Parts: sequence; C-alpha cells; structure tokens
Amino acid sequence: MHRTLVDSFELDIAPSEAFPLFTARGEEAWAPGWQAQFPAETPDDSLPGTVFLTDGQAGRSTWIVTDSRPAHHIRYARVAATQTAGTVDVRLAATDTGTRVTVTYDLTSLDPSADDYLATFAAGYHDYLATWRTAIEHHLQAPPPGE
Repeated sequence: MHRTLVDSFELDIAPSEAFPLFTARGEEAWAPGWQAQFPAETPDDSLPGTVFLTDGQAGRSTWIVTDSRPAHHIRYARVAATQTAGTVDVRLAATDTGTRVTVTYDLTSLDPSADDYLATFAAGYHDYLATWRTAIEHHLQAPPPGE
C-alpha cells in the first residue's frame, strides 16, 4: 500500500524561526517523547546526509536528511522498522502573519501486515498534524527556562 498525505497549518512566527523546530534536535523541544539519536555526531542536524534514529509507535525509525534549505524546507527519508518507508517533507512559506507549514508524508507499507497501520495513520493524518500545531504553539508560549 502507498499513501501520499499532505496537510498544512499556520504558525505566528517567521519561517526562519519555524525552521529549527522541524530539525531532529529542534523537534525535541515540542514533541513529547521525541529523542533523536545520532550514530555519528553532527554539529548541524539539518545538513543533507545527516542520519539519526528515533523510537516511537512504529518502532525504531532511521531518518536521513535528503535536502534542506533553511527557512524554506527540510526533507527526510525515513524507514520505520518493518512497517513503512518513504519521505517526510516540511515546507515553510511566509504569510502576512507568520508561516504556513505544509507537511507531506509519502509512505509505502513494507509488508502487507503494515497496511492497516498505514491506513489508520492516513485516516488520522489531519488530526495528527493538528497535534503538531498545538504542541508547537504551547512550546512557543512557554516562558524561557529559569523564569
């Protein structure tokens, strides 16, 4: 099974401020349970070729940054254990009030047993991205550490 899922949301910050939130390390600030592990240290986790691992509901995932242009987009190749493989693309566009974030997951089941997982993920994709927006807004409104 293959699915291409696209949805957007808006943030009240500039694309240059939004971009770091969608890097491996940046996501740790707002995504509960997200922790990127780097097999090789990298000072800039947005550079193409950067590899990192995460553990989540789909099991262990291997991520590779395939393309990035700070303040505009970042694209990852991702293999989630034995469930799905594909790409995750985050595009940022300036608006009058901030940034429009468009996220595209282009995924293929690696085995027929993963078809139900992918179908469920696809059905809940809009709600899934809504949780991203809520978590990011909460993070942006939180006082800096130490205050």
